[in-house]
Amino acid sequence: MNNKVNFNRYAEMLREWSGRMNLVAPSTLSDIETRHFADSAQLADVLPKNVHIIDLGSGAGFPGVVLSLLGWRVTCIESIGKKVSFLSAVKDELKIKNLEIYHGRVEDFVRQMPADSSHFVFTARAFAPLVKILDYTKSKNCRLFLLKGREIESEIATAKQKYKFKYELIPSKTGDGFITIITK
Repeated sequence: MNNKVNFNRYAEMLREWSGRMNLVAPSTLSDIETRHFADSAQLADVLPKNVHIIDLGSGAGFPGVVLSLLGWRVTCIESIGKKVSFLSAVKDELKIKNLEIYHGRVEDFVRQMPADSSHFVFTARAFAPLVKILDYTKSKNCRLFLLKGREIESEIATAKQKYKFKYELIPSKTGDGFITIITK
């Protein structure tokens, strides 16, 4: 399948499954392409090419599944079984070979990652406050590429009280938030 067909089928599946479970806000189902796909895809402009993406708290697959469809190797981490079932169904239906689904908690996955994690990057969208994400990833020397809302400045101030890191904020192309790049 080509990407346009893949994204169309992904949107269909999201609408179908959202009738049975809370995958995304119902108000966003009429604009999946912008609210979810384009929002997630904007990370493609800043992500390095030869990295393995670890998507924290993937939910309905944003940004992880979108980035896998765009060519990155991605592991989606999700602890909620019904969301894992959805992600697995999308992977199978769209035959996404560069996508892995991990059913479990973020901290358990990060703990078992290799010591040399330099070829990994973390992504997240609507997952947790920045300080919590840094708590989860503090043992790894990886960059974070996060889709964060307009409150990110406050989250950065809170996180700076506990951690030292460099950051870059890039205004979102699809809303009033930011792509937040964190280097530890």
